[in-house]
Amino acid sequence: MYAPERQQEILRLARDGGRVDVVSLAEEFQVTAETIRRDLKALDRAGLLRRVHGGALPAGRLDFEPDLAERETTAADEKDHIAKAALAELPTEGTLILDAGTTVARLALAVPLEAALTVVTHSLPIAARLADHPGIQLHLVGGRVRHRTRAAVDAWALRAYGEIRADVLFVAANGFSADHGLTTPDLAEAAVKRAAIAAARRVVLLADSAKHGQEHFARFGDLGDVDLLITDSGLSPEDAAAIEHGGTEVVRA
Repeated sequence: MYAPERQQEILRLARDGGRVDVVSLAEEFQVTAETIRRDLKALDRAGLLRRVHGGALPAGRLDFEPDLAERETTAADEKDHIAKAALAELPTEGTLILDAGTTVARLALAVPLEAALTVVTHSLPIAARLADHPGIQLHLVGGRVRHRTRAAVDAWALRAYGEIRADVLFVAANGFSADHGLTTPDLAEAAVKRAAIAAARRVVLLADSAKHGQEHFARFGDLGDVDLLITDSGLSPEDAAAIEHGGTEVVRA
């Protein structure tokens, strides 16, 4: 099969399934992963697909959102490195907001047993990980729970964040860039993230480098709203410097 024929078939698979991944496509067409990456790059340049970590989405699918199980396994090593680096940002004592997100959930899992903190979260998985933590005073924000992310949203959640002030927010995003700011696929989740940012004195964004430059449907802030970005070494020094030039400190774990 010639490259144009393969690329046409990749485009069809992406439109039918909502997403394609490099490993499956390499097996499907019996070619190397590098060949598939070149195909995806060509389709991205043509505006037909949008490359994401490990694969691609049909162009225009800014509302696409992988389920929780898929996001747990995506960029797992990078997320572990980010969570480990984020431990240095935990205050000795005080109040944290932990946003819904798989990287933030890894931070919750890594919180030391001796930590004595007040934690507020609207994420059911994060609350479950901290519920038995001996040093944590845990506050679970209520609301309608989205099945895809297990996060509480809507009026109850917004009202709760409007009534508190926290020392630090660890926030997640599906995409971040200087041009498009902080984005996520769902409007309701974006509203809660925006409220959490307003409730915190310091904002720390935990996001792997594959999310840099990605744009999704719902925008909830600017990079200027973020005091510190903790990402992985996949973010180039040049991109990190450009972000820091805008006033956000960058740690590449």
